[in-house]
Amino acid sequence: MGCSVVARGHTGAVSILRPSAETVTSRLAAAGCVAADEEAHELLAAAPDDGTLEAWIRRREDGEPLAWITGTVRFCGHALHVHPGVYVPRLQSEELARHAATLLAASGGRAADLCTGAGAIAVHLLAAVPEATVIGVDIDVPSVVCARRNGVTAVVADLDRPLRANAFEVVTAVAPYVPTGELRFLPADVQGHEPRLALDGGRDGLDVVRRIVVSAARLLWPGGWLLIELGGDQDQALTRTLAASGFDSATAWSDEEGDLRGLAAQATGSGSPMGSVTPA
Repeated sequence: MGCSVVARGHTGAVSILRPSAETVTSRLAAAGCVAADEEAHELLAAAPDDGTLEAWIRRREDGEPLAWITGTVRFCGHALHVHPGVYVPRLQSEELARHAATLLAASGGRAADLCTGAGAIAVHLLAAVPEATVIGVDIDVPSVVCARRNGVTAVVADLDRPLRANAFEVVTAVAPYVPTGELRFLPADVQGHEPRLALDGGRDGLDVVRRIVVSAARLLWPGGWLLIELGGDQDQALTRTLAASGFDSATAWSDEEGDLRGLAAQATGSGSPMGSVTPA
C-alpha cells in the first residue's frame, strides 16, 4: 500500500502504513455505516493522499454523506458532482430515470425534471436521449448550481413557474415525500446532515408531490407522462389528485423487496406517440 510518513529515530526509519481496507471498513462499521465495505474502498480509491484519507474517514465517522466528502456519486453509470448541502441522489431513483428515458426516447422531445437537485435524472435523460431537450428546476440555489456543473440546463424556481404550458412530453420528479412524523426513522446521518427541504413531505408526505401533479398537468402535452418517486401506500393516497388533474392512466412500480418506489401517470389524451409504460 506504500508509506505515508517516515519517522527517523535512533533505530532508523519507521514507516506508518496507509490503513488497509479492512481497517477502514471496521472504523466505518463501528460508526454505523451500513455499507462500510463499499464505502471504505471508495474512500481509499478517491483520497489523493493519506492525510486526506484520514480526514475523510473522520468526516464519514461523524455522519457526513460520503458523496459530500468525495464530491461525487455514481447514478445510472454516470459520475455526478455533488456539492456539500445538496441532496444525494439515491440508487432507488435509477429505475425512475430509466423509465423516463424509455418514454422520452419515443419522442425525442422535451422533458422537465422538477426538484432536480444535483440533476441526476436530467443527466441520465440527456445521455440516453441526446436529441431531447431537458430542463431542471429546483427552488434551492446550491442545487441548481450543482446541476449546472453536471451539464444540466437548470433554473431556480418554485416548480413549474418559468416553464411553458403544454410544452413537454415527460415530467419527472424526486420530490420530498417522507411524512414529517417519520423523519425520525431515517438513518442518523441523513437526519443530521442532509437538507430537510429535500426530505420532509409534510403530514402524509405528499404536500410537494400534489403540487407537482398539478404542475405536470399544466406542463404536459396530452398523452405525456409524469414519473414521480413515492413510498409506502402513497400511490393510493394520490389517486384523487391524479384524477382531478387529468391523469387517466397510472402504473406504480416496486423494488425487489416489494416496496413502492414510484408511479408513472399519463395525461388525458391519446395523441402522443409515446405509447405506454409498464414499470417493473
